[in-house]
Formats: sequence, C-alpha cells, structure tokens
Amino acid sequence: MTKASRTDNAASSGVETIDEFRARARAWLADNMAPIDPAHPPATHRDEERCWQRARELQKRLYEGGFAGICFPRDCGGLGLDYEYQRAFDEESFSYEMPLILNTPTFTICCATPLDTGSEEQKRQHIAAALRREEVLVQLLSEPSGGSDLAGVISRAERDGDRWVINGAKTWSTSAFAADYGLCLARTNWDVPKHDGLTMFLVPVKQPGITLRRITQLNGSTEFCEEFLDGVDVGDDAVVVGEVNDGWTVASRQLYHERRAVGGSSEFARGSGSEGGRTTPVNYAALARKSGQADNERVQQMSGRALVHRAVSDQLGDHVFRGVRDGTLPPAAGTLLRLFHAETVTHEMDTGLAITGTAGVVGADGEGLGDRPALLVPASGLIGGGTSELARNVIGERVLNLPRKYAADRGVPFSQVRHGN
Repeated sequence: MTKASRTDNAASSGVETIDEFRARARAWLADNMAPIDPAHPPATHRDEERCWQRARELQKRLYEGGFAGICFPRDCGGLGLDYEYQRAFDEESFSYEMPLILNTPTFTICCATPLDTGSEEQKRQHIAAALRREEVLVQLLSEPSGGSDLAGVISRAERDGDRWVINGAKTWSTSAFAADYGLCLARTNWDVPKHDGLTMFLVPVKQPGITLRRITQLNGSTEFCEEFLDGVDVGDDAVVVGEVNDGWTVASRQLYHERRAVGGSSEFARGSGSEGGRTTPVNYAALARKSGQADNERVQQMSGRALVHRAVSDQLGDHVFRGVRDGTLPPAAGTLLRLFHAETVTHEMDTGLAITGTAGVVGADGEGLGDRPALLVPASGLIGGGTSELARNVIGERVLNLPRKYAADRGVPFSQVRHGN
C-alpha cells in the first residue's frame, strides 16, 4: 500500500467507529501481514540482528498501511486515536506476525517520554522516525554503581562552549546494540541535591566515544548491553527537556511509562503476546488433563485463582491509565501495574508447576508447561522496571502518602555524598 493510501486511511480513521476501524484493520491484515503458523511461530529473539531487521520491515509495512502509531498524535506521524482503537487492532492482529520487539523500549518508553517532555521539534523528528522504522530508541539509565538509586547516577555531562561532553558508564540497556538513539541521564550539577542536578540527553548510540558490549545472561541471551561513554560530544539540541538540570522530571515520567510497559498496560504497545506487553496465559485446563487431574477440586481452585489474577490485572491497567490521564491518580500509580503484573505472572507459573510437578521442569516437549525457559519469566518480572521491593516503596510513599523512609543524602549537595564505596 502506498504512502498516499496511508494518508487517506489516517484521515478517514478520524470519523470511524471502533467497529469500522476493526473491520478495516481485519481486511488490511489479511492482505498485507504474514499469518503465524502456531506450529512454527516466527523467531523474535531480541539478541539476533535478523529479528530486528525483520521488525523494521514489518514496521514499515504498518506505517505505509496506515496502522502505525495508533495512539500517537497526528503531528508526530501517528493516528491520534483512543486506546480502544489500539486494543481493537491488537485483537485483530493476534494471529499475524508483528514487530513486537519494537514495542519496548522504543515506543512504550522512549517515544512516550519525549511526547510528554520533549520539544515539538524532537517529537516530530524522533517519534515520526521511529514510526517509519528509521529509528530504534533505547534507555541509557542504570549504572554499574547505582543499584536501584537512579537519581544517584555519576555519569557526567560538562559544558564545552555550546556543546556537551559526556563521560561515564551505563548498564542493563535493553537491546542497545540495535538502537540508533539513547535517552541518557547524566549529572550536570554536583553542588545541589542529587535529584536537582540531572539532565536527560538524546544521544546517537553509534557515535564516536561510545563503546558497547553485550552482557551474557544465565539463559545465554545477550539482549542487554553495557556502554562506556568517553568524551561523547553532543550538541545543545540533544537536551530532551527545555531546561538543563531538570532531568529528574523527564526520568520520573520515563519510569512511569516503563512501569506501565512492564505491567502490560501501555497504549503505545501494539500486538499481543509477551513482547506486546501481555504474556499468553497458561492453559490450566490442558495441564490438568495431561496430568490426569481434570476433576481434582484443588487444581480447579488454584487454576481459578490464577485466572482471576489475570482478569484483575487486565482491568487494573485500564483503571490506572484513565486515573493518571484524568488526574485522579498520580503518575507513580503506574508502579501498581508493574507490581501486580509481576505478581500475576509469578502466581501463574507457580500454579502451573504445582499442577505439573516435575514434568513442568524435566518433561519432554509438549509436557508440563511446554516452555522451560518460561520458568525464568517470574524472576525477571520481579526485577524489570525496578525490583518489586522498590515498587512497594514507591506505592507506599507516592500513591498512599505513607511516611518516606530515611535517606541520609536527602537535601545534601551531591558533591558531599559518599558514593561508589
């Protein structure tokens, strides 16, 4: 489909009902996207270059067909439609190959953040380029010495005339090897408390001065990366927020989007499945039948409890999204989604293992859970987007307004804070 037809589709979608949009999406998907063979699903390995190239090809197809960026504003290259349209498209596209690995962090976090905090030029340039498949964006936030204290970053950016020079190190950057730009948080003022001296930069990942290395995980994946920034020279137009030293405002909004993405409730994700933000539920009925426990009342109760968790998780996402949008909930409420999603996935996997027993771990293909690497999912869910322990602190302090825990560095100039020991 041509770009002209994309414009026609986008223009017409402004007056379409959800049912009309769904019907048009159904017809377009059948004509333009590859159906998934359940017996041989397409590879979506985040650490393989071919999967990223394929994702870019599919993204281009969506853009030219008029179905990219459904919830992004029109002046950024999107369609400017409500969340319900995205969900309708997700339901119709479930059985088709989609560029799911572009969802997070590119669309759900790194495009959503400048949409809230960036300049109009940055929105038009980078969000539109991502929707056209021309840019992949990544987060450059965590540091080797930082732990969970994001505001304690020690990577520094210093003025050099009308330029900025960044030095430091970042780690656990999801898919940075495939990225074009990174949202990089750096310290620009050491003489104020840690939250007040930060600035967010949009840095070309492949520019001189950045050395990128992959991190090998326990399961063999090399999806995550670490970056060493040595004299990285960026211009003033790379500052994401309008004012220098206001980077914590950007980072806070970025964390809100990250926790919603990890919780499977971002309107900027498209498609279904684990990379779409929603993991595929375990088929407890099938597990019970395979293990000869279909009539076991205890198994039925466990399965029902897990399915209720899933239903509540789905409803919670919509509630938090609308609450933050309407101002009845603070942005920190996005942490509720991150925490409950982790609890839901963990409960689902625990229930599956309780039903299958050892067959869920050592059984042949098709037995038990059928996907032993999925056993690592609960562990990663308890860490991704900040640990569950940290999530509970955020909810207590910033959603429930409970007393904040003691912090020795609160209000102290960062230059006087001991760190790295």
